[in-house]
Amino acid sequence: MDASAGRNAADPAIPQLKQSLGLFDVALFFIIACSNLQWVATAAASGPSALTVWLIGGAVMFVPIAVVVVYLSSHYPEEGGMYVWSKRAFGPFSGFMCGWMYWTSNLPYFPALLYFTAGNALFVSSSGSRLVDSAPYFIAVAIAGLALGTLLNVLGLDVGKWLTNVGAASRWLVTLLLIGLGVFAWVRFGPATPMHGAALRPGLQLKDLIFYSTIAFAWTGPESIPFMAGEVRNAWRTIPLGLAIAAPVVAIIYILGTASVLAALPAASVDPLYGVMQAIAHVASRLQLGYLAPIAAVLVAISCLGSVGAWLGSVARLPFVAGIDRFLPRAFGTMHPRFGSPVASLLTQAAIAAIFILLGQGGTNVKGAYDVLVSMTVLTTMLPFLLLFASAAKLGARPLPGGVRIPGGRLTVIACAALGFATTLFAIVLSSVPSPDDPDKLLAVVKIVGLTLVLILAGVALYAAGKRRQARALEA
Repeated sequence: MDASAGRNAADPAIPQLKQSLGLFDVALFFIIACSNLQWVATAAASGPSALTVWLIGGAVMFVPIAVVVVYLSSHYPEEGGMYVWSKRAFGPFSGFMCGWMYWTSNLPYFPALLYFTAGNALFVSSSGSRLVDSAPYFIAVAIAGLALGTLLNVLGLDVGKWLTNVGAASRWLVTLLLIGLGVFAWVRFGPATPMHGAALRPGLQLKDLIFYSTIAFAWTGPESIPFMAGEVRNAWRTIPLGLAIAAPVVAIIYILGTASVLAALPAASVDPLYGVMQAIAHVASRLQLGYLAPIAAVLVAISCLGSVGAWLGSVARLPFVAGIDRFLPRAFGTMHPRFGSPVASLLTQAAIAAIFILLGQGGTNVKGAYDVLVSMTVLTTMLPFLLLFASAAKLGARPLPGGVRIPGGRLTVIACAALGFATTLFAIVLSSVPSPDDPDKLLAVVKIVGLTLVLILAGVALYAAGKRRQARALEA
C-alpha cells in the first residue's frame, strides 16, 4: 500500500524516486530532526521549571503533530508532506504557501544551528575561549557546515543519510555522557540547581512566556520525513513506526538532558549557546576527567552537522514538488540523473542560508545574532503549522480507508489538530517579542517581523508568477 510509489508511477510529470530510506534510517532521522541539544541548553538556562514546561510542551505540541502526521502520512504518503496535505485540503495556493513558509523557515534555522555548533566546538581546545565573541569565526564555521551538508545531499540520500545517521548516534552518545555525569554530580556533590516543588512551577512573566514558544518549536520535527515520503520504503507504515521508535529517545534527550545540566550547574550560570558543554566540562574537571570535554565537543558538533544535513535534504523536497507543479521554474522539479537529488533546490537553499548567516550578524553581537535567528526561525516555522493542523482537521473529518489505526479514530485526529492549532497561535505571538536582554530590541523586532513579511510577500509573488507560467504552458 505504498501510495507514493503509485502516485509517482501514475503521474509522468513526477520523476521516478529512488526509495533509499528504510526503518533504521527513518528512526535515526526522527531522532536528529525532533531533538537538538541547543534547546537543552536554552531550557536549562531558564531553570528547573523548564522540566515541567518540557512535559507540557510535549503534550500540547509533539503529541498533536505526531498524531496528525501519522494519520496523514499513512493515508497520503506522497513526496512533499505538508505541501501535499495542505493542497489536498485547501487548494494549490495554500499548499504552495505552506511549503514556501516551511522551506524558508529553515533558512534562518541553519545559521542558528551552525552558530550553536561553532560555539560548542570551542570546547575542543582550551584556547577556544579566545573566539567566543569572534564574528568571523562563527561565520566561517557556519558557512563550512552549510557547504558540507549541501554537498552530501547533492550526492543523494544514499550518501547524505549517513551524515544524519552518524549525527543521530553522536547525539545519543553525548546525551548518555551528559546524563551519566549529571547523575554522578547529583550523587557526589548534590544538585547545583535545587529542584524542589516551587522551582518546578512554570512562571508567567514575559520572559517565561517567550521561552514557552521556543519549547513549542523544539517539539516540532515529526513532519520532517514525510517531505521525502516518496523516497521511503513502505512509507505509509515505516514513517509511523520510525516515529514511535524515536519518540522516547527524543523525550530522554530533552528532559533528562536538561535535568543533567541543572544537576551540574546553577541555572543562572548556564549559557544558552554553550550550556551542554559547560555542564560536561565542569563535571569532568571536578572528576579530573578533563579529556571528556573535547570528546563531547566533537560529538556535539557532529550531531549538529547531522541536523543540518537532515533538514537540508528534507525541506529541499518542497521546492522540488513546487517545481513539479510549475509554481517554480522547471529546474526545481527535476532530480539529478545520477545522484537522484533535487540539486537546484539544494543549491538555492544553501546560497540563501549563507546570506542569512551574514544578515543575522549585522548590527549586533554574536548572542544578539543568535537570538534573532532563533526568534525568526520559531515565527516562520510556526506559520505553516497552522495550515498543517487545519488540513488535518479537514481531511480527518472524511472517512478514509486503510492507513494506520489511530486510537479514538477521527475524533482523536480532530482534537489533536485543534490543540496543535491553538498552541501554534500562542507560539507565533510570543516569538515576535524580543529577548529582554537584547541590546537593541527595536532592531530585533524589525529583523524578526520585517524579514518574515518579506518571505511571505516573496511567496505570494512566486505563486503569482507560477500561475502565469502554468497559463502560458496550457496555451502552448
